[in-house]
Amino acid sequence: MKLSTQILVAFTLVILLSVADSYTNYLLSKKVQLNSQFLARSEEIIRNSNKTHKTIIEMQSAFRGFLLTDDHTFLRSYFLGLNKVPLLIKEQQQLIDDDMTQHAILDSISVLHNSWIKYSELLIKSRKENPDSYKNLFDSSLKRHVGKKINDAIAEKFSRFDKIEYKARKHHTEMLLNSLRYARTFSLIFLTLIVIVGFLSTIFIMFITNKRITSMIRLAENISKGNFTIVKDTRNDELTALATSLNRMSEKLDQNIHELKNRNAELNKFAYAVSHDLKAPIRGIHNVVSWIEEDMENELSPELKRYLKIIPQKTRRMEALINGLLDYARLNLKAPSEHIDTNALVHEIADSIVPRNFRLEIGNLPDLFTERIKLEQVFANLISNAVKYTPQEDGLIQISCQSYAGVYEFSVKDNGIGIAIEYHQKIFEIFQTLREQNEQESTGVGLAIVKKIIDDQQENIIVKSALGEGAEFVFTWRNNKL
Repeated sequence: MKLSTQILVAFTLVILLSVADSYTNYLLSKKVQLNSQFLARSEEIIRNSNKTHKTIIEMQSAFRGFLLTDDHTFLRSYFLGLNKVPLLIKEQQQLIDDDMTQHAILDSISVLHNSWIKYSELLIKSRKENPDSYKNLFDSSLKRHVGKKINDAIAEKFSRFDKIEYKARKHHTEMLLNSLRYARTFSLIFLTLIVIVGFLSTIFIMFITNKRITSMIRLAENISKGNFTIVKDTRNDELTALATSLNRMSEKLDQNIHELKNRNAELNKFAYAVSHDLKAPIRGIHNVVSWIEEDMENELSPELKRYLKIIPQKTRRMEALINGLLDYARLNLKAPSEHIDTNALVHEIADSIVPRNFRLEIGNLPDLFTERIKLEQVFANLISNAVKYTPQEDGLIQISCQSYAGVYEFSVKDNGIGIAIEYHQKIFEIFQTLREQNEQESTGVGLAIVKKIIDDQQENIIVKSALGEGAEFVFTWRNNKL
């Protein structure tokens, strides 16, 4: 599975869980809304029921007050209730929707209330118009408890109506609380699942990605160090393509380096063979010239003798050039690092190169862990170069070292003829020399060898000089242990 597909699957799963959470909360919120609406309507139903019952009770109280006192002011509440109670019962019927039991109770209350109204109207009329008949009618009604039975029946109906409503209200209250609990529970569950899935997906993708990227970085570092390994990646995704490309590059570089080493070996063999073959005729020419001088010394003219003396100079220069070329070719050879007392190394080189009439000043040089042969070649060529281009009288060579953040900066300074600024880079090219071509001791290879060694070590070398003011070569060298 591709990496992008894995990320897409992880995000899709998280999104699906979020959608499921939202949908569940939506359904629960609808239930909460419906139950809340029912409870709000139930509150209004209870309030309306209490209001209706209270109005009927006020009518009954006004009716009894009139009968007892014959005071018509009591009938004000009675007549108000005649108009108000039917409206309240109608409003209640609209509020309870299609609950048949409550509708039936309301219908019963309405019938009983109408019966009571007929009963009360008969007594009120009799009280107003015929006091004698009223007394008989009142006594008979009182003995039969007509009004009380109707009032008790109405009160019982209202009690039953409210009980049904409170029961339904309690049920919907529990449903509302359950919906709220479920909403919190499901939200917590889905949130936990989203966090777990997101966290595990991220950890999984990071683990497989970082592990593989780390292996590829290690491969790239190995390639930079010349260790052309490969990385195994069996997954079929975008990183696999990168791993395949790196493996191909590693294999190609390994093949190229192997071929380059073979060619270098062939070139070294060729250089040795050519040098041997070139030295033989050079020695032959030198011998022939010596024989001519010995056998025909009395027959040679002064001019011819002068020409014959030039030939050995040229042959010696040719032999020096060949030896320098061989030294330059040998720089590719790798030697193991070792502990070196740089101070002792420089003194040993200077004793074999610097003339006794030179002044030599060597500072405090450090101990290094590096390739001895290469550091020795650098110092030997720089000191030799200083000797060649410094007059014998009052010759001074100064060698010192400074350390900057683990990097050693060496200096080889002389008070010789100096180097013009335009030649500061040219002197590091092979076979480039500031001496005349017929002077055999300068081949133009020494500084080229120094430059090549410094570049191979990934270090730097510069020259500070002006014509007639001496020269200072400054180069850096690292301790392999750091």
